[in-house]
Amino acid sequence: MHSNNKDDLPFFITRREEELKVSIIQKMAFMILFLLLLLLSCILSTANAQPRNSSISPGSSLSPNNNSYWLSESGQFAFGFYPYGNGFSVGIWFENIQQKTVVWTANRDDPPFPSDVQLLLSTQGRLIVRSKEGQDLVIANTSDQLASSAAMLDSGNFVLFNWSSGIIWQTFDFPTDTILPNQRLVPPNKLVSNVSETNHTSGKFVIVMQTDGNLVQYHVEEANANTAYWYTKTYEAGNGVTLNFNIHGQLYLLNASGSNIKNISDKASVLKAAYRATIDADGIFRLYSHTLNQSDNWSIEWSSLDDKCSPTGLCGLNSYCNLIYSDPVCQCPSGFDYIDRSQKNLGCRRNSSVDACTTKGEPSFDVHELIDVLWYADAYSTLSSIEKNACKEECFRDCNCEAALYENGNCKKLKLPLRFGKRKSTIGATSFLKIGAQRGKRKRRELRMDIFISSIACSTLSFLVLAAAGVLIHRSRIRKYKRIVNMGNVGFVEDVTLRSFTYNELKVATNNFKDELGKGAYGTVFRGVISKGKRVVAIKRLEKVVDEGERDFRNEMKAIGKTHHKNLVQLLGYCYDGTNRLLVYEYMKNGSLADFLFKSKLRVNWEGRIEIVLNIAGGIFYLHEECETQIIHCDIKPENILMDDKGYAKIADFGLAKLLMPSQTRTYTGIRGTRGYVAPEWHSNLPITVKVDVYSFGIMLFEIICCRRKVEADVPENEAVLANWVYDCFKANELEKLVRNEEVERCKIERMVKVGLWCAQDEPSSRPSMKKVMLMLEGTVNVPDPPLLSSFVSSP
Repeated sequence: MHSNNKDDLPFFITRREEELKVSIIQKMAFMILFLLLLLLSCILSTANAQPRNSSISPGSSLSPNNNSYWLSESGQFAFGFYPYGNGFSVGIWFENIQQKTVVWTANRDDPPFPSDVQLLLSTQGRLIVRSKEGQDLVIANTSDQLASSAAMLDSGNFVLFNWSSGIIWQTFDFPTDTILPNQRLVPPNKLVSNVSETNHTSGKFVIVMQTDGNLVQYHVEEANANTAYWYTKTYEAGNGVTLNFNIHGQLYLLNASGSNIKNISDKASVLKAAYRATIDADGIFRLYSHTLNQSDNWSIEWSSLDDKCSPTGLCGLNSYCNLIYSDPVCQCPSGFDYIDRSQKNLGCRRNSSVDACTTKGEPSFDVHELIDVLWYADAYSTLSSIEKNACKEECFRDCNCEAALYENGNCKKLKLPLRFGKRKSTIGATSFLKIGAQRGKRKRRELRMDIFISSIACSTLSFLVLAAAGVLIHRSRIRKYKRIVNMGNVGFVEDVTLRSFTYNELKVATNNFKDELGKGAYGTVFRGVISKGKRVVAIKRLEKVVDEGERDFRNEMKAIGKTHHKNLVQLLGYCYDGTNRLLVYEYMKNGSLADFLFKSKLRVNWEGRIEIVLNIAGGIFYLHEECETQIIHCDIKPENILMDDKGYAKIADFGLAKLLMPSQTRTYTGIRGTRGYVAPEWHSNLPITVKVDVYSFGIMLFEIICCRRKVEADVPENEAVLANWVYDCFKANELEKLVRNEEVERCKIERMVKVGLWCAQDEPSSRPSMKKVMLMLEGTVNVPDPPLLSSFVSSP
């Protein structure tokens, strides 16, 4: 039955509307919940600082504490802090490779950052590292341009953009040791190797895209044509040539017009996911590939060299590279030891002192022959068309020759240190090195049997005679000794007003010679106390008391006893007791000048060092021209300059002095002194004059200027020999290098260097007298430019 009641219709409509409203509200609630979850996911992603969005806005920052970095869009590359040494560095690395290979480092030669710094793209548009104290270190130098954003690109390039989206700075323009696909090396840019796989500071080797179009590998300290060890031979291509690297793993050179002029490596046989080209710590430029499989390692696609000993300077001074089972090993020649056995690439040094000259007796050196080893021959003399044995003999006779290199009929005479040694069987070179003679290594005399038998018979017959004579001689010497003691040494030092000591007195003064201060070639120095404990003295006990020792003792007694000068160590007394010979000096508690210059942590300032120079010059001038008996010291060096408690320098140790009467001007004598300070005339059988002290003073002056030894192995190789380096800096007008981290007027440095160069002239007559040296040092007279020093070999 159909109902016509219209009052029921509104009820149905109202209920339907309510159902629709509920449905709409439920859908809206679901949408809001979804949006909230999506927003929360984004917030969490931002909190973890791993944004995949390549755009980095001003105000963004990273911190080493939460292992944060900025990823490229694909996640292949990361930019930020990575653990390095005892802290962190800023760099770029492959993030999706297990090895996390670093391809770029900011400020690579600076020390690592602590964990409390921030990497910040500041609101002012600067990419900086900010310390906890608020100090900023610039990572990207954009001059006056400010960045509006930054991005870590999938190419491995980190870039800064301006407001118009133009690139104002990018890491591709400032490579360290690696380039990546789509990155170019433009002239004169270069790649510099790391020190090692774990030390990312600048190492020994460099590959340069030169402006002449040649791509060349050098030792970083010797970038010249003679030391290049790999090159592309494209030096005629001209300016504008670039090294290019495509996504197929191919390295090639393009000229200024964009034409390919040389393929350096072929395309990879199988396209890999990642490539890089790196100059490794061993000096070889290699192309690597990777599949991005976490379990895989980098594969070598191409290398600039197969011989791992080819890089120039892989081994340090006086050492050479030798391939052992295809691996490079740094070795020392016979007569040399490693400077540090744990770091054999630091080089070698002689294991004994060597006098490179022969004397009337047997030479103090042997000549070691080294086959198939080639050195960078910076020769001071070259002999052509000569036989190998003649080359060896020429070096044997030459006092300046410390080594010789014979190759293809040429004999090159060398001085130490030797550089850039490498062994190669195909070069046919032979090296001769002077090394210390082994103890007991002497030519054995051939004894005939009849002489041997006769000797036994004679010995038996002579024994009884000698025994009887020995008893008589012994009694005679005892009587003679008693007379000498009773005389109180009167007559031996009749012209010297010094105090006489007995051996027992000095034995008690030194507590039985227990407190040793130092030891030299002629004796040992002990600390002692005399005058009932009121005065501390230095007591030198001469150990060579037969012939040579006694002669030196008499020289010192007669000469030093008459010297009185503020810059000479005062002799207070002596002991001439039986076979004992001792000297008593004033005690210098501040040690030697060598301690001040080379061992003290507090560097003496420039003015203080100049005062020391003037003190020493004044003392030598007195010995040469003002004391009653002219004295040639013969061993001027920092170890023989002592410092008193007021900082004054005093000359000590006249044990090597050669005395001249006032009427004498020169003398002939055997070689004396210390290697490196000895004047050339000692080795040439020329007359010895006071000018040998002037030469030694010049070498020591360089040490005082630079606060370093005359020869050092742990410095760049062109600085190893101090005199050569000083001369090179003088010629190059770069004297400020000699006094690094000091503000000294250039005119003052130049005056001191010029005086030293004049003193170190080869020809004795060219050296000034010590009086003239004093006037030049004080500025009383002008110092002219010194002539060419033939003995100084300039660095290339």
